[in-house]
Amino acid sequence: MTRIVVTGAAGQLGAEFCRRLGERAISADRPDADITSDAFVRLLRETSPAAVINAAAFTDVDGAESQPELCDAINATAVERMVEVCRELDCPLVQLSTDYVFGQGDPVRRTPWRESDTPAPQGVYARSKLAAERHAARWERHYVVRTCGLYAHPAPGQQVRNFVQTMLRLGSERRELSVVADQHCTPSYVPHVAAAILFLIETHAYGTYHVVNSGATSWYEFAQAIFRRAGLEVDVRPITSAQFGAVAPRPAYSVLDTTKYHALDGPRLPDWQEGLAAYFLQRKRQPA
Repeated sequence: MTRIVVTGAAGQLGAEFCRRLGERAISADRPDADITSDAFVRLLRETSPAAVINAAAFTDVDGAESQPELCDAINATAVERMVEVCRELDCPLVQLSTDYVFGQGDPVRRTPWRESDTPAPQGVYARSKLAAERHAARWERHYVVRTCGLYAHPAPGQQVRNFVQTMLRLGSERRELSVVADQHCTPSYVPHVAAAILFLIETHAYGTYHVVNSGATSWYEFAQAIFRRAGLEVDVRPITSAQFGAVAPRPAYSVLDTTKYHALDGPRLPDWQEGLAAYFLQRKRQPA
């Protein structure tokens, strides 16, 4: 049986990989298999996996601004070390990355970013993820997968946070909410993203790919769609990023082009609204 190491296995994407892989998955997560530790290196050498999917990351975008050393250690330095071991084992590496690498792009741009476009990260988190991409690319057998706004319905007992869950919680508590309307991207449903990545691993078509649902929306529009699906009457008011006042900068436009992925004829990445519908269907079947 070919086995695959999945880091960040307790997170929403890592957990979905493990669910789909079943007995093929070698789950790796803190504290026993922290990717910054020697224990993780030993795990790789002892299991000699068919592939490594690195879904572990420091994802507190605002917290990264005050903890740059920790962010870099997890998001960049650990990947550099992972690459060395994967090369030693002749093992493919899937490095998860982010639309944030295009954070300083043209603010008036409305054309989805392609893999060949030059990244321009803004903020500690974004720079650390681009550094990880560059480390991964030094190993021939790599897949760098950029994605965006991941969300999934949690399994029973799973502790994860995402925008959809946050909106549903706030919408059940309040009748009015202010949501940023000047950031455009493509929130993506985890099962769709996971299926695409597992397909990619089987292609051996190494390189950088954008894997997100199709279409584009703002967080304000996405929140409205969530409340419509949930049947919640919430007055959603648009605000600017400046009004929201986040510590770290966010991309104004980070929609990703998936043409390269779809040319491989893998599982379809449907429109973001179809992704949201699938989320609510799963929520209905499996209450948290």
